[in-house]
Amino acid sequence: MVPAPAPGPRAVLVGPPGSGKSTVAQLLARRWGLAHRDTDADVEATAGKPVAEIFVDDGEPAFRALERDAVTTALAQHRGVLSLGGGAVLDASVQDALWAYAEGGGEVVFLDVTLAHAAPRVGFNRSRPLLLGNPRAQWQALMTARRPVYERLATRTVLTDARTPAQVADDVVRLLEAAAPDQHPTPQEQQ
Repeated sequence: MVPAPAPGPRAVLVGPPGSGKSTVAQLLARRWGLAHRDTDADVEATAGKPVAEIFVDDGEPAFRALERDAVTTALAQHRGVLSLGGGAVLDASVQDALWAYAEGGGEVVFLDVTLAHAAPRVGFNRSRPLLLGNPRAQWQALMTARRPVYERLATRTVLTDARTPAQVADDVVRLLEAAAPDQHPTPQEQQ
């Protein structure tokens, strides 16, 4: 088992809807004998309702505030594998927290995916409030805005196209276990 940086999760997975963050995080946690934590689930637990209802009832700013709190709390407290909601990285406080985590030896893994492979995974259904209307165009617009942030924050990137979650998890394990603990690149070193 690979030890977690102190303090913080063993790995943080970021990426767009359909990249497989939650599923891959669960597989990694199981493989490493650690707990998995998903910040969308934390937000739902805090609000007492699903993410889609938070958007409808309270609005996106309220959701983003809950999400920011969930991410910063999890980065400080969780020692397992953490998966973030797709838009969490857009918040400046979350970016700062992820930078600090990475600079402390943490791994931020960007699970990349193209629209052609995300579409069947996401299904573009009602449970994803930011994809209402024309879901393919919405997903593409989200990815255009978010990709530079994902790439800037990531210490590692894994393409998930045409790969099973188990194959993606294997790739993440190989990347993280091949790196010596003192040689994890920070986001700044990747630029």
